[in-house]
Amino acid sequence: MRKAVLLMTIVALPVVIFVSCSKGTGGNNGGGGGGGMNLDCNTVTNKDFTANVNPIIQAFCNQQGCHDAGSNNGPGPLTNYTQIFNARIAIRSAVASGAMPKNATLTTAQKNSIICWIDSGAQNN
Repeated sequence: MRKAVLLMTIVALPVVIFVSCSKGTGGNNGGGGGGGMNLDCNTVTNKDFTANVNPIIQAFCNQQGCHDAGSNNGPGPLTNYTQIFNARIAIRSAVASGAMPKNATLTTAQKNSIICWIDSGAQNN
């Protein structure tokens, strides 16, 4: 009996792990996981870097002790387009999961702006 239970556990375990770790695609443009958000970025209009995304990141992330110049936290400093672009995967995941910003909460519109900017190619526009 013990052998049968052990065998069933060994056979079933990979299925349970696979099912429990699967997530949604997180957008309609192949942006990846990021907390399993299913977001139609075609309906989000405020996803320009200069007008929408950068002001959010500068206000919430580029603060003393977080991701300002010289920061070693997470992806490092987030003070300009190149740094933000290079950290976009980590940013997307942290924003979608609600893990960041650490000492504040983004509105749904702010989260959507960042996620859809990334999912739409993270253009410097």
